[in-house]
Formats: sequence, structure tokens, C-alpha cells
Amino acid sequence: MDPLDPSTPIGAAAAAAVEALTMERRRPFPRPTRRRIFAVANQKGGVGKTTTTVNLAAALAMHGVRVLVVDLDPQGNASTALGVEHRSGVPSIYEVLLGDRPLHEVVVQSGEADGLYCAPATIDLAGAEIELVSMVAREGRLRKAIASLSKDVEVDYVFIDCPPSLGLLTVNALVAAKELLIPIQCEYYALEGLGQLLRNVDLVQAHLNQELRLTTILLTMYDSRTRLADQVVAEVKEHFGDRVLGTTIPRNVRLAEAPSYGQSALTYDPVSRGSLSYLAAARELAERGVDAPNGTVR
Repeated sequence: MDPLDPSTPIGAAAAAAVEALTMERRRPFPRPTRRRIFAVANQKGGVGKTTTTVNLAAALAMHGVRVLVVDLDPQGNASTALGVEHRSGVPSIYEVLLGDRPLHEVVVQSGEADGLYCAPATIDLAGAEIELVSMVAREGRLRKAIASLSKDVEVDYVFIDCPPSLGLLTVNALVAAKELLIPIQCEYYALEGLGQLLRNVDLVQAHLNQELRLTTILLTMYDSRTRLADQVVAEVKEHFGDRVLGTTIPRNVRLAEAPSYGQSALTYDPVSRGSLSYLAAARELAERGVDAPNGTVR
């Protein structure tokens, strides 16, 4: 007898689970009453900033929400994962920051989902840190660009994928954003270096962007087989409280494979553990709303 036969108890339970999952995946997410702008930042490399940016954006867009990803990392990994061309010479966020080109002129639609857009990064952005130094109002150029978005690109969410540094590109993201989302990997030294990031956030709040709030922490690369991962989860939740999403992102090979195919994990393998976790995190992000956490940096 086939154990998955719907007439058997196990088969019936499996069929019910599949039906529930299908309904969950189709249920639309609530749209915010005003545009939410996130800077996805952590100066440590390899913590899942780009993976988080791309998959949260894709999950939201697949559920009726309009999303713009601003790729602010010269490596252009978010552009790659969204299947967006970003070779040198392509209109990109570089021209927006350095050449006063309107943001809507460089935004392109991603094939990942209707309502998902990307402002790509090219290798030209690598020199932007130096070029911005001598420019007037250098810290607020991205904010100005996002504020002047054409009605042709009306979006509910903006996710700014930051480079792994605390230079002028990241400062531009913090000045442009209303909310800060920090991915933290469930590994040793997870909180190392965050103090400097939060001090920078304090400075930006005090002098450049009083609206910026740390609202969201997402735990990534969770490995349930290790005691260390549970210790990191407990420590982060103790330190950041209700700003930590209840969903944790597991270590999952599909998350690493998807960008090489120019896809998010949600289209590459929709039923993988990584995809389902980002889907749950995106729904939690949408449902908890902008005012759920207290938003203070301390």
C-alpha cells in the first residue's frame, strides 16, 4: 500500500499539509499604508544581506506587493539574483548617485514576479565612495532619488542592499531609509562589529535622518544540529527583543545555488526549506507593520 495514498491517515495528513501550504502561498500579503524603505546592512560579509534582500523582495512581490530593490553593492549580486543585466555601461544606480540621472530611468522589472523591480549596480559603483567625497550633499543623494521616484514606479517597499562596509554608500542607504534590517548569522562572533554599525546609526539619526529606526533583525544560517546556533538565537533575542523576527533562516544549499541561475530561491526551488523560511519571514515582516517594534537602536 502506498503510504501517501489519501485514503490512509499519513496520506490524508500529507494531502492536507500540501493543500494548506498551497493556500498559504497564494494568500496575499497586506500592503503598507505608506511606503516602507529598508536599508539591509551589516558590515560583516557573508551574513546573508543579498540573499535576504532578494528573497524577501521576491516573496512580497509574489503576494501582491510592489517592491523595488536598490542594488548598492558594486559586486551586483542582487542584480544577478534578480536576473537583471548589470554589465558595465548599463544604466545603473551609479549614474543616479553621481550623475543626477532620475532613478526611474535605471529601474527595470525583474522576471521573478510582477511588481518586482531592480535598480542594478555595475562595477562602476566601486569608485563611487571616492567620487562622492567632493560632492554637495553627498550623504543624501539616494534619499533624494527615491523621493523623486516617478509615478511609473509606484512601490510599497524599497529594499537597499548595502555593501559590507560602513562607507558613503552605506551612509546613503541609512539616510534614505526609514527602517534598518540587519541579518545576523547564527555563528560565533555573530554580534561582533554590530556596535560600530549601531553607533553609525546613532550618528545618522542625530544629524542626517531622524526617522531611521532599527525595526528588524533576521537570524540567518541557522543549523539546528549545533548547540551554538541556539545560543546565538537566545543571545540575539535577549539583546534585541521584539525586533527579532520569529522566523529563522536555515542553512540551505538551494539558497546558495539560486543566484547562479539568475533566480531567487522562491522561483528556483519554491518548496525548499530556505524558500519556505523566507516566505514566512516576508509575511511576518508585512503583517507586523512598521510600528510594531519600538524602533530604538539601543
